[in-house]
Amino acid sequence: MPSLHPRQISISDFTYTLPEERIAHFPLENRDQSKLLLYRNHRISDAQFRDLPAALPAQSLLVFNDTKVVQARLRFQKSTGGLIELFCLEPLEPVREVQQAMQQTYSVIWKCLVGNNKRWREGRLEMPLGPTPEAGTLWAERLAPAEEGFAIHFTWSPGEKTFAEILELAGMLPLPPYMQRDAQAADQERYQTVYASEAGAVAAPTAGLHFTPAVLDQLTAQGHQKAFVTLHVGAGTFKPVKAELMEYHYMHGEQLSVSRAFIEQLLQHGAKPVIAVGTTSMRTLESLYWLGAGISLGLLPQEGEELVLPQWFPYDVRTTLSLPEALEALLHHLASHGLSHLQATTRILIAPGYQFRVCTGLVTNFHQPQSTLLLLVAALIGPSWQKVYKHALANGYRFLSYGDSSLLLPS
Repeated sequence: MPSLHPRQISISDFTYTLPEERIAHFPLENRDQSKLLLYRNHRISDAQFRDLPAALPAQSLLVFNDTKVVQARLRFQKSTGGLIELFCLEPLEPVREVQQAMQQTYSVIWKCLVGNNKRWREGRLEMPLGPTPEAGTLWAERLAPAEEGFAIHFTWSPGEKTFAEILELAGMLPLPPYMQRDAQAADQERYQTVYASEAGAVAAPTAGLHFTPAVLDQLTAQGHQKAFVTLHVGAGTFKPVKAELMEYHYMHGEQLSVSRAFIEQLLQHGAKPVIAVGTTSMRTLESLYWLGAGISLGLLPQEGEELVLPQWFPYDVRTTLSLPEALEALLHHLASHGLSHLQATTRILIAPGYQFRVCTGLVTNFHQPQSTLLLLVAALIGPSWQKVYKHALANGYRFLSYGDSSLLLPS
C-alpha cells in the first residue's frame, strides 16, 4: 500500500479497461448461480455464489444492508409536452431522516436532480396518480438550488397517503445510469435484495442481490451468524471521481441506522471474523468504530445535533481506542439519550492507507474504474486488486450492479 496520505492518492492509478460487453445490463435468471471469485491467502480461485457459505472463515458474522430501493425517479410531462424528470436524492423538510421522511403525509421537501431543468423555468408540475381524477394528483414546485440539485416541494392529494406510497404510485425504479435503460417488470424484484425492508435507497446494495433464501439458510447451517444494518445508498455511489487527487474529491454522505442490539452483538462476537456484505455494509461497520471514537474523544456532536462522520476523520484523528471501547462508547451514547438506534451520516472515504478496525473480509461485485468503491477494495487487499480484476476480465466475469461477485479475504 502507498505510504502517501490518502489525500495524495491519484485516482488515475486505480483504473483498468472495462469493455462495454462485460457490463451486466440484465440479471441472471437465478441469483445464486452468479460466479464467485475467491481471493484467499493471496490466491485466486473460481466458484459459484451458492458455494459462499462453505468458503467463509469459520464462525463468521456476515453483516447485510437491509435498505430497500425506492422508486425515486418521477417523470412529469408539462402541458407543452416537454418532459421533466426529478430524481429524489434526500429529504430536507420537515425531517431529514429518510425513514421518517417516507412516512410524511400531505407534503415534503426533497433535494432532487432535475432533468431538462432549462425547460422548467417557472410554475408547478402536475402528475396524475392513476387513470382517473379520483386516484389523486402529485404536484412539484422548485424552490431553490441545493448542493448538486434543487429543493423541490412535493404536495399531493389525497394527502393522507405517505410519501412512500406516492413514490410507489408515481415513481420509477432508478437503475444505474450506465445501464442506459428504463426499469422493466423483472427489475422490480431483481433490483432488490430478498431481505430488503427499510425503504430509502436510490441504488441497490448490489452485493446482496446474489443471496437467496437457500444460501441464507446455508449460512446458519455452516455455523455463521447473520446481522443487518441500514445504510441508504445515495446517488453519490455513482458519482465519478473527477479530481486527479483525492484531496479534491468531496465524498457523498449517506444515512445509516444501526440498532443497539446489533452493536451489542458485534461486541459479543469478539475477535471472530466479520464479513461485510457489500461496500455499504463495510462503510457502516467501519463508521461505527470512528463514531464511537469521535464520541469518546469529544470530537463529534452528541446532543441536539445529527452525528456526522467527516470524510478524512479516520486519517486525521490519532487514537489507540480499541474496537470494544469504541462500541461501548456508542452503547453509552444510546443509553444516555434513551435511543434504540444510532442514526448518523457518514462521509467516510476508505482508501489505501486506511486501517480496518472492524471488517476482516468483504463480499462485493466488480466496480467501475476510477471509483471510490475500487479504492475501498484496494484498501482491503492492497495492490492485489489489479490481479483480481485481471483474473475476472480474463475468465468471463460480469461486472457492475447485475454482475458477478467476489469474496475478498486479506491475509
